[in-house]
Amino acid sequence: MQASQRLRRSAKSDTLYQSVQKTEASYLPQFQTLDTQMTSINRTQGGNHSIQTYSDRYCTMESSSPTGKYVVQNSISAVSFTPNGSPTSHQESQSCLSDVHYSPDTNYNSPVSGSCITDDVNDFRHKLKELETVMLGPNSDVLDSCDNSLPSCMTSPEIDCWRQMMEAIPRGDLKRVLIACAKAESDGDLLTAQWLISELRQMVSVSGEPIQRLGAYILEGLVARLATSGSSIYKSLRCKEPASFELLSYMHILHEVCPYFKFGYMSANGAIAEAMKDEQRVHIIDFQISQGSQWVTLIQAFAARPGGPPHIRITGIDDSKSAYARGGGLNIIGKRLSKLAESFKVPFEFHAAAISTSDVQLENLGIRPGEALAVNFAFVLHHMPDESVSTENHRDRLIRLVKSLNPKVVTLVEQESNTNTAAFFPRFLEMLDYYTAMFESIDATLSRAHKERINVEQHCLAKDIVNIIACEGIERVERHELLGKWKSRFRMAGFSPYPLSSLVNSTIKALVENYCDKYRLEERDGALYLGWMNRDLVASCAWK
Repeated sequence: MQASQRLRRSAKSDTLYQSVQKTEASYLPQFQTLDTQMTSINRTQGGNHSIQTYSDRYCTMESSSPTGKYVVQNSISAVSFTPNGSPTSHQESQSCLSDVHYSPDTNYNSPVSGSCITDDVNDFRHKLKELETVMLGPNSDVLDSCDNSLPSCMTSPEIDCWRQMMEAIPRGDLKRVLIACAKAESDGDLLTAQWLISELRQMVSVSGEPIQRLGAYILEGLVARLATSGSSIYKSLRCKEPASFELLSYMHILHEVCPYFKFGYMSANGAIAEAMKDEQRVHIIDFQISQGSQWVTLIQAFAARPGGPPHIRITGIDDSKSAYARGGGLNIIGKRLSKLAESFKVPFEFHAAAISTSDVQLENLGIRPGEALAVNFAFVLHHMPDESVSTENHRDRLIRLVKSLNPKVVTLVEQESNTNTAAFFPRFLEMLDYYTAMFESIDATLSRAHKERINVEQHCLAKDIVNIIACEGIERVERHELLGKWKSRFRMAGFSPYPLSSLVNSTIKALVENYCDKYRLEERDGALYLGWMNRDLVASCAWK
């Protein structure tokens, strides 16, 4: 009986595949079938693949090619893989070699309602009915009992899914189509995923509505994941990294237009200042120094302390290969902070530790006797692999290492999101919800006409999105956890909560009020949460 059902299901699947191919031949003359592409990919497994997903309407990040050039395709035709791993297009004559770079004059116009199949809902209904006939069998009388509209009497989850998906495309419901594509990839339905990707290319735009802009970068991740080599594709989809001073400016713009970073830095600094109010020698270990901007306001606050400022030493940790450290970034940061401290007459030292956070050992931290120690974990611990990735569990190892140093205060600032151990599809839904709120909040402050907005979103946010979608295992470094999980880790290491300062909280509240009234600040369970409307985005707390 089961064998008979499998044979029947296999026969229907083959018929469905042929039906879809026939439909593609009518509606999608430029669409390359999955068999050809997957066969080519299989021939090149283990190599570096390059895939192009760009059109004049859809331009996000750059995919490298073996020649070092970048191929911008003006059509939506699929790209196959040759045995040497290089992408080939069926429309080479319409391709041009270009170094893709966003300029304020770039024109992007991707209509939300655009579809490469048809805008005629009746055509969609006809196609849906053909698919239903195949799936339900020729002897089924279900279709006969329905009228010419989309069948409302069907209860099959598969049919409902198709109906929703086919209705979502012509009405421009981008979020639903993104979810459908992710679900197809999660279920291994590669044919549907490829078709939906061709539709999504017509619906996204890096200069459109927040969901269109977010969708452009999500599409990058979905294409990379579909290639079944997420790690190498993710690496090839590299942003055009600017010089270090330019990257600092992109991050500075993001810091200014959104209060998330200021919120995190201000709450951490408040806890450190409170813990060190009577200390004369202070050592701050920052496990992700980035641009060092967090410490500007703290140095100024210490300068105004009654009785004079303490001697401050900052150990700044940053991977020597990171974008922030390019061009002598750590030394530049040290010089900037030293100059600032000198102008405020604050005794100051900077210790640069150019090392990956995962590799940090006690000897890298420059601990000296007689110094009160503060440790800052701001937007960094989620990059550390934990027990689900590595037997070394660097996430908990670092927390225990810090506890052994007996610090006066440890500050933790993290995105309030759950993408660490979640399977792909629930992780995708969490990512979509989180970054939808993030992109909407950017839209509320930074004009779409701002010449650097695309650069800000591309360089500061896009690769994180692609990493969450396309990478697994140790290659996936964006592994956020909810604050409840972080609390468990800190408590297991022997920490106890450090109380929040009411003065600092009121200052942060005044900061947030200067932004859009859709931002929400809430204190609960010994932590501060900053969110956009009903979505928590960043959480901050302190430990001792």
